[in-house]
Amino acid sequence: MEGKFVVKINNKLHIYTQYDEIPNEIGAVISFEPNYPSPPHTEEQHNYIETFNDKLKLLMERECLRLRG
Repeated sequence: MEGKFVVKINNKLHIYTQYDEIPNEIGAVISFEPNYPSPPHTEEQHNYIETFNDKLKLLMERECLRLRG
């Protein structure tokens, strides 16, 4: 997934353009801005857009992962 994703790691902000490049251990999710396909959307694009909330939840679960470990 492409977009602009800002996370805090060791009190520094890091910007990623690829969701899959975000490390497993992060301190906080600062910004989650996936790129939306241009309308009109196909059924496949709607299904893709519907995954955004789940991906944000998964990313938020990784916050302070090393502290819970």
